[in-house]
Formats: sequence, C-alpha cells, structure tokens
Amino acid sequence: MGLWFTEKQTENFGITAKVNRTYHTEQTDFQKLDMVETAEWGNMLLLDDMVMTTEKDEFVYHEMVAHVPLFTHPNPKHVLVVGGGDGGVIREVLKHKSVEKAVLVEIDGKVIEYSKKYLPSIAGELDNPRVEVRVADGFMHIAESEKAYDVIMVDSTEPVGPAVNLFTRGFYSGIAKALKDDGIFVAQTDNPWFKSDLIRQVYKDVAEIFPVTKLYTANIPTYPSGLWTFTLGSKIHDPLKVKEERFFELDTKYYTSSLHFASFVLPKFVEDLTKK
Repeated sequence: MGLWFTEKQTENFGITAKVNRTYHTEQTDFQKLDMVETAEWGNMLLLDDMVMTTEKDEFVYHEMVAHVPLFTHPNPKHVLVVGGGDGGVIREVLKHKSVEKAVLVEIDGKVIEYSKKYLPSIAGELDNPRVEVRVADGFMHIAESEKAYDVIMVDSTEPVGPAVNLFTRGFYSGIAKALKDDGIFVAQTDNPWFKSDLIRQVYKDVAEIFPVTKLYTANIPTYPSGLWTFTLGSKIHDPLKVKEERFFELDTKYYTSSLHFASFVLPKFVEDLTKK
C-alpha cells in the first residue's frame, strides 16, 4: 500500500495523501519541518504535520493573497510579506511591475532553504533583485515599522507555535502603523467550517482598526475543509470598487478580474461571521 500521511484537521476529521518518498525531515528551532513527494499533489511542505503548500494547488492560495490587495491599491510600490518562506506570494507580487521592493520576513530560515531546494517552481523568485529576504520575527518587524509599506500580506501558518502572535489585535494595530496612509493588508484567516470563532474574532478586531474590512474566500483542496478565508483591511481603498481599467493581464491559474469581485460573495453561514 505504501506510506500515507494524514493531517488530523480536527479531533474527528483529517485528510490523507499517499507519500512516495520523504526528502527531508527536521525539528527546526521553531517547528517540525517535512518535505515529501506525494502521489497526488507533487512535492508537499509540512510544518508541525500540517500541509503548508503543494506543487499542484499552491497557485490558488498565493494568487489570492497577492493579487486581491495589489489590484485594490492604485499604485503599490513597497510590499511586505510576513511569513511565506516558500516564496509563492513573493512570486505573485513580482508580477506587478509597479512594485519596486518586496520584503519577505520569515522567522524560520529552514523553510526558505528547503523550499528553494524542493519547491523551485514556488520559491524561484526569492533571489530576484527586487526582493529583500530577512530571516526574522515578523511580529517584531511590524512593531518596528512606521508608514513603510503600501501593502502587507500575512502568509502565516495556523495560529499555533510561532504564528500565535500573528492573529492578535495588537498585531493588526501594528500593521496599521506600518502601512502608509492609503495602505492595505490581507491575512489568511483559516476556514469557516472548523475555525468560525477565529474568523469572527479576527474580523471584529480588524474592523475596529480599518475603515474598510472585507472577507473573501478561495477553494484550496489540501487545506482543512477546502474552503479558505482571507481578511482584508484597508485605510481607504475598497476592493469592491476597483475600476475595470485598473486590471491588466496576468499569468494566473485561479485569479481573474471577475473572480476578484466574486470572491467577496460569501455563503450565508460565512457572511454571518462578519456581523456583530
């Protein structure tokens, strides 16, 4: 039968993938890291036994984290990615020619190292001259920044281990300070089937800080439940009021200008999480 990996997504539910081989396994200073080859999803990065990204479906997450805020902002020049050591969000950010500098702050340098080695199609732009890679604590980087960025993207793991602080109201307040006066940020905020309380709390915290707060979704089959949410906070610009001429042709597999707007149309049970 071969080897199988199961991510236990709740006490009563998990997803399973057949593993052809394990490239690397290590307990880093921050988390357990595994890089494996799966029969269905290609190479897969696991952190603390949770699926972070796979070669087959990675484009959904990375495109939706990057392009929604970047098309919403009229002229994004300076961008920060917190986390995201696999490099997928950075790859998408660089598709916007207006971006002069993209800073990646990843706490675990091993994620960067092994992503470059085993996920080159994802991490291939990390050495681009427009990118600055810092192995550092993203929470502290935000705390030390003031009006430095047009767009900030929080590409974190789930709220466990080193990512716990990235789901706090204090962190979102720090993001507001680190953004310029018309800045935008987006964070992945897990799934509504198993983490509804988390989404409700994050949305409430962000809405108390940012005048424009929106929740949007995407389908990512290797993430818990397959239905994933992102919370966007903006000081001025509304993602639902982007002018058609703002969009330009991109090399994408999931994101389109039509989907930009459609992703904000929420199922009723998800929309209810945004209400007081």
